[in-house]
Amino acid sequence: MPQIFEAMTKNILVVDDEADLCEILKFNLEHEGYTVDTAGSAEEALALLQKRSYHLILLDIMMGGMSGFKMVELLRKEWKDETPIIFLTARDTENDMLTGFSVGADDYISKPFSIKEVIARVKAVIKRTEGIAALSEADTMKIKNMTIDLNAKQIYVDGRTVILTKTEFEILYYLAKNPEKVLSRDNILNVVWPNDTYVLERTVDVHITRLRKKLGDCGHWIKNRSGYGYCFDAEE
Repeated sequence: MPQIFEAMTKNILVVDDEADLCEILKFNLEHEGYTVDTAGSAEEALALLQKRSYHLILLDIMMGGMSGFKMVELLRKEWKDETPIIFLTARDTENDMLTGFSVGADDYISKPFSIKEVIARVKAVIKRTEGIAALSEADTMKIKNMTIDLNAKQIYVDGRTVILTKTEFEILYYLAKNPEKVLSRDNILNVVWPNDTYVLERTVDVHITRLRKKLGDCGHWIKNRSGYGYCFDAEE
């Protein structure tokens, strides 16, 4: 997979089978200074992703052919691609939203939406991504058989690489650098999703459930303090 981004531009891929919507998003995002490609299907988007890297993908869920959910599962599980993804969809129930997060999306916007909202969400997700990239290159955190490499942005357990999304990495790092401290869902939301009033507390639970599963035997280090939040304790 290509790994090099062009100069200082931020590349965004818009995937939606509504051509008019793609053009509206492309026009407005380019006005904000982004470089934007569009695709009318998941299959077309996957072909583009084999040729070019993106800082963000705006992805519709219900499309002809492969769905947005299926595309994200493919990217995360088979391609090991952790490009940030925001779902754009008319499906706005809580279950649909949680499904979106559970398959690996970073955010979820319900249609109809305002262009200002989309731009604000795009900027927030890219800012969070850049925040992780800006961590000190010298930092490596070792906790028993787990290593958090802040340079490579990788987690290793018993020498095995654990594939995490950027959001999962941020949550784990925030918990691990505050060992034994109980952090409320609001604490985690404010750090991982700063200034984003659209993200629900339930989103934290979904991401932590997935994070525990990926960490295997180390997953039990993330403790649920009923009624309070979560804490990281590798000593219990």
